[in-house]
Amino acid sequence: MSDVNAVLNQSGAEAIAARVARLGGKLQEMRDVVGEVIFGQDHVVELALITLLSGGHALLIGVPGLAKTRLVETLGQVLGLKDKRVQFTPDLMPADIIGSEVLEESDSGRRTFRFIKGPVFCQLLMADEINRASPRTQSALLQAMQEGEVSVTGENYDLPKPFHVLATQNPLEQEGTYPLPEAQLDRFLLQIDVGYPDGVAERRMVIETTGVKQTSPMAVFSAEELLEAQKLVRQVPVGDSVVTAILSLVRNGRPVSSEVSEVITHVAWGPGPRASQSLMLACRAKALLEGRYAPSVEDVVALAGPILQHRMALNFAARAEGVTIDTVISRLVDTIK
Repeated sequence: MSDVNAVLNQSGAEAIAARVARLGGKLQEMRDVVGEVIFGQDHVVELALITLLSGGHALLIGVPGLAKTRLVETLGQVLGLKDKRVQFTPDLMPADIIGSEVLEESDSGRRTFRFIKGPVFCQLLMADEINRASPRTQSALLQAMQEGEVSVTGENYDLPKPFHVLATQNPLEQEGTYPLPEAQLDRFLLQIDVGYPDGVAERRMVIETTGVKQTSPMAVFSAEELLEAQKLVRQVPVGDSVVTAILSLVRNGRPVSSEVSEVITHVAWGPGPRASQSLMLACRAKALLEGRYAPSVEDVVALAGPILQHRMALNFAARAEGVTIDTVISRLVDTIK
């Protein structure tokens, strides 16, 4: 019986390896196509693709003009997803996102309510400057992000599959903004910090985006292929050393169970179990994106920052001493290297 199980396990591993190999070419083509439109943001593009392959949502933080909106539009075109954009403002209402019921009267005089779907009924939603809307409006996305459905007047409406939210946030001009609650932050798989491009990339950008010809990305994937890729991500095997590294990193980030002095001294609250789940999925997706058959501890190290930085909070003593969350995460990473 053990020999039969060994053969089955081997055949299953070979099937996964074959699927990873077939998918690797398309994933590389997808990265190349996105790179022809988004200049100097290779790391940001990689993290965004990891988010989508993991079936999650991402929070992109950066100053204006760094192609955050363009990135979301490009990903929608390249992946063949139906995308929509919502500009979050202080007067935006939940119904502006999820939709509302309207009263209609037929020719016979009969009155009925009809639900008109909002922009959340898409496959890739860009929530632009999400922190400018009120908490009530922000919470309208909570159920959609976690459960893939919305509830209106007691009726549940399923969202299209796949469904992803890529939200942007401007770190400047914090007056009149509403910080995202911890419950909503935890539902973002990754926080992606979008920085300035280097000199070479910005030079290329200036030349290629101010001429007559504009690059239009082509579709490489389809929604169905993305769903299949997401299923494959969950089948990628993970070694014990990687699982141990993930658990050690996350559990040491909690002051109540940490063995790291910097965490005990400077962290008010740490990451919950969803951080471990997110890190496991993201490591699998990163390996798949790079054409590897299994993640490594190096993947855990590389993704620790995007996974943990929005799931931890510093206490007053840390802020008074000038300690940053990146410093604490770097110390955590040192414990698993």
